Amino acid sequence: MGTTQLETVPEPKYWHLRTVLSEALDSEFAVGEILPNERDLAARFGVARATLRQALEQLELEGRLQRRRGVGTTVAPPRVGVAVDPVRRTWPGAAGDDWQPVDAVQSDTVPAAVAGLLATVPGETVHVVRRSRVTDGRPVAAELLYVPAAAVPDCAPAASLSDPARAGAVLHALQALELDGQDRTVELGSARAEDARQLDRLPGAPVLVVTTRYVSGGRPAAVAVSTYRADTCRLTFGESEAVALLAG
Repeated sequence: MGTTQLETVPEPKYWHLRTVLSEALDSEFAVGEILPNERDLAARFGVARATLRQALEQLELEGRLQRRRGVGTTVAPPRVGVAVDPVRRTWPGAAGDDWQPVDAVQSDTVPAAVAGLLATVPGETVHVVRRSRVTDGRPVAAELLYVPAAAVPDCAPAASLSDPARAGAVLHALQALELDGQDRTVELGSARAEDARQLDRLPGAPVLVVTTRYVSGGRPAAVAVSTYRADTCRLTFGESEAVALLAG
């Protein structure tokens, strides 16, 4: 395909370029193939590199492209369907949970938004459990689970335990509580540096943030902040519900 000029296109140039690039991905490139560098692509389509970057960022957000450290921009594989809601509403760590415990620490400082959901006071001790989720050999999500120590008073993981075992101890303590219910929100966000490392992404890459609050005895007992890769995940909810977010 020859050079494509976009001077007379009435819509934003980057959006039209996104459409042209999407068609090129379908017809000229294979999954995993590395795209030409920005200079060559900008020259091919007759646009400024800033316009090209906007189009590439949009395609990355839609899951068509991936930016990989030390490799460049590649054509992404189809999104993986990831179930968020189990058939049975259960605590994190229950049987059938696809998450793997990584570690757990105690902290008297949590993000303000989390403290608000947990109704904790400044200085209150909270267990912070880190978990990860892998699908088809690919990291798809990272999670921070916040559990007030007051909600699981008998839980005091020994320092001698391994990191995953400490996390498992907190998760086990949750199973002893009666789960009243849970509420959930989903929003688009940008990967923090720590999440980006876990997910093999660049900091600032688009992610889907699922925040779940668990209630027991009429009070918040835990809050999970789960960060999913927006480029590879298609989130589904419920046993057979076909709801998909940002479906490619």
